[in-house]
Amino acid sequence: MTGLGKLRAAVVGLVGFAAAQEQVLLAASPPGETGGPRRWAAAPLVAHNTEFKRQQVRRLDAIASGGVPPEFGEIDHASEAVYRGYAAQAADRVAADSRRVTGQLIEGLSALSDEDLNDPSRHPWLRGRQLWLQIIVRGFWHPSGHLGEYYLAHAQPDRAIALAAHGVATARYLGAADPARGMASYNLACAQARAGRPDEAAAALGEAIRLNPDVRANAGRDPDLEILRGSGRLAAVLAG
Repeated sequence: MTGLGKLRAAVVGLVGFAAAQEQVLLAASPPGETGGPRRWAAAPLVAHNTEFKRQQVRRLDAIASGGVPPEFGEIDHASEAVYRGYAAQAADRVAADSRRVTGQLIEGLSALSDEDLNDPSRHPWLRGRQLWLQIIVRGFWHPSGHLGEYYLAHAQPDRAIALAAHGVATARYLGAADPARGMASYNLACAQARAGRPDEAAAALGEAIRLNPDVRANAGRDPDLEILRGSGRLAAVLAG
């Protein structure tokens, strides 16, 4: 397998991992589960993840058609109106949309040329970011992080940590590139920090930064790492 062939396979594997975990969450969540912007229920959370993946599909469609995708604004996760918009969707529709859009994302990835996948200079709207890594962000890092947040908010910290650790192991098994493995380790650090395991969180964060130095900026402002920030350990890890 060529280097870019291995890269494609790893991206597909990580996107598929996150999508499978979404289906697990939806299958296990209670019917009619209620929630809000401070404690998301499963179906609205997966609907949000799917919207982010759908935006990435539109970017890949734009490449295929020779166009330029629209700019997508930030989403306020604490907004009552935003949450209610997602919560209005039926759980069975959310599950079906997640499967469908994930399939579209993988199909779009398969249709990309190696140059489009790896060379950001081909598309100015990428602003210097590699497209394969953008797909990892939208299809793996973002949804996996929200799934972990769900378990933490619903008093299941061990499940959140196990999910993140599974993501790290999957990235390693797939031979994913260092930046993707760093994102997986970052999710693990956040889960461990919020679960009150600062030693493990500091170690995972250090590994995340070693593999993907770009996560350092995110770590500096991430409220999930407050247990490290308050003790001064976050500053030490960021400096190290």
